[in-house]
Amino acid sequence: MHISRIDLNLFIVFDAIYTEGSVTRASQKLNLTQPAISHALGRLRQMFDDPLFVRQGHTMVSTPLARTIIDPIRRSLRGLEVTLNGVHRFDPATTQKRFNIALRDVLEATILPPLMLRMRDNAPLVDLAAGQVERRELETELAAGTLDGAIDVLLPLSSDIMHTRIYQDSTVVVARKGHPDIDGALDLDTYMKQDHVLASSRRRGPGLEDFELSRIGLERHIRLRCQHYFAACRVVSRTDMLLTMPGRYAQIANQQFGNQILPFPIEVPAFDVFLYWHANVDKDPANVWFREQVMQSVHD
Repeated sequence: MHISRIDLNLFIVFDAIYTEGSVTRASQKLNLTQPAISHALGRLRQMFDDPLFVRQGHTMVSTPLARTIIDPIRRSLRGLEVTLNGVHRFDPATTQKRFNIALRDVLEATILPPLMLRMRDNAPLVDLAAGQVERRELETELAAGTLDGAIDVLLPLSSDIMHTRIYQDSTVVVARKGHPDIDGALDLDTYMKQDHVLASSRRRGPGLEDFELSRIGLERHIRLRCQHYFAACRVVSRTDMLLTMPGRYAQIANQQFGNQILPFPIEVPAFDVFLYWHANVDKDPANVWFREQVMQSVHD
């Protein structure tokens, strides 16, 4: 079928239904009526000779064909959007838009507050959606345009994914105020004698600090493994356990607890945090502006 005979708006509807999993939510997202969305879906089904979406309970579940074509459709729509943005200058003061960014929860408390202050002052109609994406899906999401950017440590991604370092962080140790063995200073022997909290989204496996300790033949005792640093900081504030964590977030998470924040007792390299984006939006005015806001906010 020649492209001249295809209504490209159908692909916008397809993407909305795929994303929302619902005709109702897709109609709300696109500001169209439900009958209009249903009619477009009927035309798409006829075009592809496939149901594309099958209702299961209250959700529209994609068929194998729909899952096959969603990425190239999203890349094509993204390319059109980039082309149009290149023609029409992006004005943050007047443009209504939502940016989507992926980052780990430990980075949210560090980056989102200053970023939202900048957006409040400079882009009153711009919204931001932050979430966590599996690292193996990151490149696909950036290519498809479902993500405008991502913030993470250095990752092995293809040359299609561009990146820049936005800040460097250190590793610190958190101990409660009044700890019987620690008062403003911490040596390696004292560190190894304590029980430890490990905060990790993974159910098993060592932390980065454990790799560093293993290099010198040491293994600490993990008394508690939990998912979030904030919960771990609260546990530390009420026990004699120690927590090893990123320094920037330690300053934020421990404000209400008054815990001691001390250098990690062995010399370890600082770790870099990067901003990632796809090459197809490298010169897109909106994405360029958004990246500038992210990079400036980490230094505010």
